[in-house]
Amino acid sequence: MEFTHKPVLLAECVEGLNIRPGGVYVDGTLGRAGHSRAIAERLTTGRLICIDRDQAALAAAPVRLEGLMDHVTLLHGNFADLETLLSPLHLPGVDGMLFDLGVSSPQLDDASRGFSYLSDAPLDMRMDRDDTLTARTVVNEWPQEELRRILSQYGEERYAPAIAAAIVRARGRASIETTLELVDIIKSAMPPQALREKQHPAKRSFQAIRIAVNDELTAVERVLRQAVPLLNPGGRLCVISFHSLEDRIVKNTLAEFARGCTCPPDFPVCVCGKKPQVRLVNRKPIISGPQELEENPRARSAKLRVAEKL
Repeated sequence: MEFTHKPVLLAECVEGLNIRPGGVYVDGTLGRAGHSRAIAERLTTGRLICIDRDQAALAAAPVRLEGLMDHVTLLHGNFADLETLLSPLHLPGVDGMLFDLGVSSPQLDDASRGFSYLSDAPLDMRMDRDDTLTARTVVNEWPQEELRRILSQYGEERYAPAIAAAIVRARGRASIETTLELVDIIKSAMPPQALREKQHPAKRSFQAIRIAVNDELTAVERVLRQAVPLLNPGGRLCVISFHSLEDRIVKNTLAEFARGCTCPPDFPVCVCGKKPQVRLVNRKPIISGPQELEENPRARSAKLRVAEKL
């Protein structure tokens, strides 16, 4: 069991949640339970609900949260279904929620899951192995134009048209089965200067396919729209994103909840009746300091946004 895992922006999340010992908290992305442990350690009569799509994360939680399970409830599911997951618990509102977006460390580190472009494995990339859509299906069955769209939109890959065309040509000869087969196809479609860049040439494409397989961007907006109404007054919402697409959704959705009247400026009086539902605790995203970046390279692109329910 690996216990050297460093959760991203841990101190900042703990501060952002403003944890009360008797409060009710949700960690919507359990993963290796680093954030969950820090929250549960601060509870006395409170409760922490841990959600994850990955059964492996839930199975490991009792060991990772040893001595704290009296305060913890584990739920298997997609955080995009937050209301449905929490409904059977009949909670009197929630005092804080944390969502650490993107792929979790155990999934990246387990080569067999097919998330990594550095190890050979079947094309999978499912966060929840009960889901039916896999990376293999996306790569071998989705139309060329749809592949181009996701590579461009989700991966911000400038060579998306060439890579999509190369994938379609390759699968016309034989189905693409493994991660390193796909890496070779991606490389074959890129010019020599792109292959010399510091970033791995397949990184953006793998990100795009992973987002498509797990419908990650839709899930982010869905969970935020469910989370805010479930918070008690004074409750905090903390969201860590790892790329610009996620952060844009978080920023815009929270800004919408923080806005009051939406009537046109020339209206003499408000007729919409809309009131702000949250206060933005930090206008700019919180990022990792030099020490964390040195200790944990995965924190490099992390951005934390915090909002408080009014």
